[in-house]
Amino acid sequence: MPYRSLIGLHLVLIEQDRVLLGLRAGTAWCDGWWHVPAGHLEEGESFLAGMVREAREELGIALEEADLVVAHTVHDYDPKTRESRLQVFFTAKQYAGRPHAAEPDKCAELRWWPLSALPENLVRYTRLALICIQRGQSASTLGWPDAC
Repeated sequence: MPYRSLIGLHLVLIEQDRVLLGLRAGTAWCDGWWHVPAGHLEEGESFLAGMVREAREELGIALEEADLVVAHTVHDYDPKTRESRLQVFFTAKQYAGRPHAAEPDKCAELRWWPLSALPENLVRYTRLALICIQRGQSASTLGWPDAC
């Protein structure tokens, strides 16, 4: 297989020491696992525009690019598929609207989880990113031979 690099966009909304997570469903990837609202960068868009689009599509909220802050980046590598992914996690200074599961065919439930009591079935790189964000660490790696 040829080497491939992909960019994932993730929104970390934290209120009162709780983070918003969605229960994945109907996607064929990590269904039944919790994850922050996320999606992939599409051709022709900047990563800021992509995060604004994903927030609207998944949560029904409006963000401005200027209100996004890169909080953490995970460089995730899967040696089996030879795929390298940059998982970029954003926070938002502000947003308009009330988050809701705007894509119920992909998200069975949205729930605010205490940062101190995250669910066991949380996507592994999401758990890593949330821990690192709390520590103030801006980048991490996962899946690389030296990342264990």
